[in-house]
Amino acid sequence: MNPKTDLRNLTQDELVCYVESLGQPAFRARQIMSWLYRPGITDFSQMTDLAKDFRRLLAENARISQFQDPLIQQSQDGCVKFGFTLDDGKLIESVLIPEPDRNTLCVSSQVGCAMNCSFCLTATMGFTRNLTPSEIVNQVCAAGDFLRNAPKSKRIGPDRVTNLVFMGMGEPLNNLDNLIKAISILTEQRGLDMTNRRITVSTCGIVSKMLELGEKTDVNLAISLHAVDDTTRNSLMPVNNRYSLEELLQACRDYPMAKRKRIMFEYILLHGINDSDENAYELARILRDIPCKINLLPYNESPGLPYKSPSRNRVFAFQKIVRDKGYSVFIRTSRGEDISAACGQLAKQKENEVQDA
Repeated sequence: MNPKTDLRNLTQDELVCYVESLGQPAFRARQIMSWLYRPGITDFSQMTDLAKDFRRLLAENARISQFQDPLIQQSQDGCVKFGFTLDDGKLIESVLIPEPDRNTLCVSSQVGCAMNCSFCLTATMGFTRNLTPSEIVNQVCAAGDFLRNAPKSKRIGPDRVTNLVFMGMGEPLNNLDNLIKAISILTEQRGLDMTNRRITVSTCGIVSKMLELGEKTDVNLAISLHAVDDTTRNSLMPVNNRYSLEELLQACRDYPMAKRKRIMFEYILLHGINDSDENAYELARILRDIPCKINLLPYNESPGLPYKSPSRNRVFAFQKIVRDKGYSVFIRTSRGEDISAACGQLAKQKENEVQDA
């Protein structure tokens, strides 16, 4: 018996091919797509502009996946961490970061991560598998449901997810095909109707996949840099042994972008390792010919990992040096630390360690 086709895995074009394989005209795909991502739609019987016979045919051959009963933790600062159980029992996490004018969802692209960055808690999980397009998109759907169902008095931002950052579990470019499909669904007008300019994909530097991302999408690019020389980056990020710092920076120079767009460089500040004045001057030097802005991230300390965060004065001194060289430099305020939802802290937890809110 063939498993039912999850229609949330299909882009608009793929959905056209699917309905045609069922002997239906292409316009039926557009009708279905306009229903698939509406709040509360869980069954084909709810798609009232489709003929009853076609709805019955869909029910026999297809399904609409969704995440049921996510594990939820809420931070004192308003962040929400979701634990989603996949069909095979694996658990992934994503984090909602609310602000008065926006809700940013940090999305996972893999179960675990194979990149083995030494400062990242997710790396301790190892890598299990890629997420499907529906498993990526359903994180956004579930967060949207959470926001719509939250009492207005308890919401910090809007009643919907407005921004996405692929900075959760996994290396997005190592799941590029499914990532691109998910972005197509997320930005499809009949899908979730998000705009590319509010979607950011972060990579630790998979140079061989960067150009393809830029050619096939118009999303924002963020680079997890974290060091200004190969020796330090090799020790922090094994990917640098495959793609050197210069290769990564050249890929950034070659990256296709609209004139007003800039690459975001993420730089975790680790006490005594990459936070010196000399490191700041070198950062300004190596990025001088790349349209960019810079996010400084004081390290979020995690049990079992040896790194420490620098003092506030050291962070500000580092920022001033780079800013004085003409860059836009921001210090990212850590959110969700009390529930291990801050950058680099996502990792599978046992169910009894995650409390329903």
